[in-house]
Amino acid sequence: MRVEYGWRGWAGAIALAGFALLAANQLRATTIHKFQNGTEKTTAQASKPVPQYVGADTCKMCHADVFKNFEENPHYKTLQLKAKDKQGCEGCHGPGSLHVSSGGQTPVPYDFPKMTPQAISERCMDCHQSRHENEHFLTSVHFESGIGCTNCHSVHHSTDMTTLLVKAQPQLCYTCHRAIQPQFQMPFHHRVNEGMVRCSDCHNPHGSSGDTALEPGGENKQLRTAAAGNAICLQCHVDKAGPFVFEHEPVVTDGCLDCHVPHGGPNPHMLKVANVNQLCLQCHTTSSFSGAPGTPSFHNQNSQFQACTLCHTQIHGSNFSPYFFQ
Repeated sequence: MRVEYGWRGWAGAIALAGFALLAANQLRATTIHKFQNGTEKTTAQASKPVPQYVGADTCKMCHADVFKNFEENPHYKTLQLKAKDKQGCEGCHGPGSLHVSSGGQTPVPYDFPKMTPQAISERCMDCHQSRHENEHFLTSVHFESGIGCTNCHSVHHSTDMTTLLVKAQPQLCYTCHRAIQPQFQMPFHHRVNEGMVRCSDCHNPHGSSGDTALEPGGENKQLRTAAAGNAICLQCHVDKAGPFVFEHEPVVTDGCLDCHVPHGGPNPHMLKVANVNQLCLQCHTTSSFSGAPGTPSFHNQNSQFQACTLCHTQIHGSNFSPYFFQ
């Protein structure tokens, strides 16, 4: 039997073939997409240039001004490492062959000015997290608040070749912690502005484990601990460290901040109140809410006893008297 096709029949057959070809292409595209998300790659992907390491001397040809400062800071010693992904400029910015071959038009894999503070910090921590000083940074208050490494450090432009800080302490810390700055101008204060104490002597800006960093209210201050694991205050005030035969319980249970302000205040010894007796009577009073012994009845607070510590001189702890006498 012979079938004759009119022009409409031929047009329909051609359209049907076109739809079949389109469906085949869509199926192929879907298959390729699945391969891209799996283990196989398309031809276009396979032919895409892979950046290679070119060495710091190549970077120096165009970035001589930046490289001069790099030669003077601690990162320069990375050029002695055998692993190319840890060496020099490319140890931070990634392999630069595509950047070089394009005359700078193709950005380096890690273009820091275009990265978020968190992404920059994660890149820095590839090398620096192994240091004890930095091990808690990615869970620190600074990191979680959007403060990254380059907010405080500058690899290429710092004048401090030890810590690579953007500016010296405490002015760097005051950039954000404006409310703390006036406390160091009070009559009695830790001598931070005078340069005898640094913020980082008490605080670890890269984060702490948090076990001694919580003040009342639960705010993490990223406080350091002394070598023995005690409060950082005892690093300098070693005479208050003990151990004592007779301990003053607030020193052990609540710590220094129960009686003192940490940065500075208007009262001698940086006490929270001006009158020492008022501080002592917050606990040593005949009441139902205090577990401390009450003030003896023969202590006339109006006339005789101007300061409890005139007699109870070893108020932080004593090896001789349960009443903290000399």
